Amino acid sequence: MIRRLSQCIREYKLSSILTPLFVSLEVVMEVLIPYYMGRLLDYGVTVGDMQSIFKTGGLLVVFCVLSLTFGVLSGKNAATASAGFARNVRHDMFHNVQAFSFSNIDRFSVASLVTRLTTDVTNLQNAYQMIIRIAVRSPLMLIFSLIMAFRVNHRLSLIFLCVLPFLAAGLAFIVSHAHPIFERVFRTYDVLNRVVSENLHGIRVVKAFVREAHEKEKFNTVSESIFRDFVSAEKLLALNAPLMQFSSYATMLLLSWFGAHLIVQSGNVPEAGMTTGSLVSLIAYSMQILGTLMMLSMIFVMLTMSKASAQRICEVLEEDSDLHNPARPVFAVKDGSVSFDGVSFSYAGDAENPCLRDATFTIESGQTVGILGATGAGKSTLVQLIPRLYDATAGTVCVGGVNVRDYDLDTLRSAVAMVLQKNVLFSGTIKENLRWGNEEATDEELVEACRLAQADEFIRTFPDGYDTHIEQGGTNVSGGQKQRLCIARALLKKPKILILDDSTSAVDTKTDALIRRAFRQAIPDTTRIIIAQRVSSVEHADKILVLEDGRIDAIGTHEELLETCEIYKEVYASQTKGGAR
Repeated sequence: MIRRLSQCIREYKLSSILTPLFVSLEVVMEVLIPYYMGRLLDYGVTVGDMQSIFKTGGLLVVFCVLSLTFGVLSGKNAATASAGFARNVRHDMFHNVQAFSFSNIDRFSVASLVTRLTTDVTNLQNAYQMIIRIAVRSPLMLIFSLIMAFRVNHRLSLIFLCVLPFLAAGLAFIVSHAHPIFERVFRTYDVLNRVVSENLHGIRVVKAFVREAHEKEKFNTVSESIFRDFVSAEKLLALNAPLMQFSSYATMLLLSWFGAHLIVQSGNVPEAGMTTGSLVSLIAYSMQILGTLMMLSMIFVMLTMSKASAQRICEVLEEDSDLHNPARPVFAVKDGSVSFDGVSFSYAGDAENPCLRDATFTIESGQTVGILGATGAGKSTLVQLIPRLYDATAGTVCVGGVNVRDYDLDTLRSAVAMVLQKNVLFSGTIKENLRWGNEEATDEELVEACRLAQADEFIRTFPDGYDTHIEQGGTNVSGGQKQRLCIARALLKKPKILILDDSTSAVDTKTDALIRRAFRQAIPDTTRIIIAQRVSSVEHADKILVLEDGRIDAIGTHEELLETCEIYKEVYASQTKGGAR
């Protein structure tokens, strides 16, 4: 995990190295200050030596200025390094998600990925800043302060060794009990994000069914769970402050008590071993040591919180796509022919329950093929194997006479345009959405594609025409308009294979017929695969595939299937009321 995350430092290595360096110099300056304060009291103030006062006081000013300078430089570099590290983590996560196959994406929920890219990365950024700054400063301060304390008076310094084990045991107890709670909290955050995301995406359905109270109850339940877990964790963390305060005051009390006795015995003479200046130095070092331990406890808490976040981030970073380019990929798709040879497929490797079984058929380039079947019959699964969104579990899928596994992925998918069941438009203008199909498309090409998709007419009714802004998810256009825009976007790719996955379900039959007629006239060389629920959408196809429970029940033309396929006859009869148009 550490090795994988360290790869995200990259161009911020210099800042990550300079931060501990400046922190070390800052610590050296801070540790010297109490020592020379003691000398100022013993050799200057107590004896009234003004020359010693000015000399030692000047050194103290220099140490303070240098400490401040090194502190500012360490803070600046730590902020740069941690922010850059977080940026690289987000960059690597997002780019890895973009390379995921559909099966990889199925392993993570959308809400979980959002949490990992936001909350978890922020936790990791804070932890990284503490690691390169505070985690360096605290041990060095602890070690150097102890060395200087023993240098001042080794007998009184034994008090620190008595307090440290007590403090360490308390911190270990807090951290060990808080970590499992934080792990549980982050898992609950995923649930919270899912509830909010579902509610916002389905707000129209929520209001249509008057389910606001139910959604509020769901949100309150998850929110209450996070509240309870955080309260439990904070109760444990709250023990840290009184533990530190008790240790600090106990140490100061013991130092003052025993130090005063030693000063009285020695007569406050530097040569006798114990003076007022020495006691002041020891008290200052005690504050540094105990303050350092408090910072260490904060580091442990932050690392406890970030450990769960780091594990979740590494799960995304280390997830390897199921789909890879071959060693010698094919970079040209000859034509739009498609063939399936004994193809079976199951999600998540569940071979015992395949959703597609032994599919075998051939589509010639330029043909129009319809696919009909009940919900869950495997229609969408079948066509998703063509552009290799998933890999077949068994059998071979070929495009242009070449196994899809042998193609360069970008080359294959550039030759296949899909209009999915769930039509997606992005926030931006209509032109910007259409140019997803072809970034270099001219305005004339955009208009022509929209005419073929029967979208030009309604676009021109908008005040801004093709510059009309589309809201996120296309919420400001109707379902049928959204489908037609998605079809136009696919046409701009000028694909060799066009797949329409039930993508005209929201348009009327007249518009559906106009779209199909435009396809036959404008893109005759493009292979067209149409998944539909209406027989009228596929009856003029060159061949029709009828799927039933993941198997191809029959293949043939409209007339042939009316003669030979019972399923097709039943669907046709139900949609035409017994055959009457």
